[in-house]
Amino acid sequence: MIPVWLSEKLIEPELLQSKVAELRARHLTIATLNGSFDLIHAGHLFMIHEASKQADVLIVAMNSDASIQKYKSKERPIISLKYRLEMLAALQFVDYVTWFEETDPCEILSKIKPDVHVNGVEYGAHCVEAETVKINGGRLHLVERIDGLATSAIIEKIKKCEQ
Repeated sequence: MIPVWLSEKLIEPELLQSKVAELRARHLTIATLNGSFDLIHAGHLFMIHEASKQADVLIVAMNSDASIQKYKSKERPIISLKYRLEMLAALQFVDYVTWFEETDPCEILSKIKPDVHVNGVEYGAHCVEAETVKINGGRLHLVERIDGLATSAIIEKIKKCEQ
């Protein structure tokens, strides 16, 4: 059973283009943010909130479990896509959530054609998404990272506690 807060915000990948067309018909601007969002932490919340301020609507696109395993490791994600979608949909400043199977978000960004794509400053202005976003008329908005708040760092800290 899908929680109500998720069902109201979930966009199945095959319905993404029709949802975007509906939003565009209402003359709404769209911001996108992508990532795995495994072990949600305050750094994620800061980034997501900053993204929400960039347009009328925020669509968060998450890497599928298989995608994360391809580009991070077989031990990840720690939290499965089902629950990651639920957690992000529960945030009031997230309008919609969806997911993608590829290891990078370029294909899904080509479908959404965001007005603004938000990324961490650590990825820079020449991040993998930059060309796709710019070709489709959008711009990048880079957000500073909060020191010490990264999922990998949190995992390492937990491992040290086990010793």
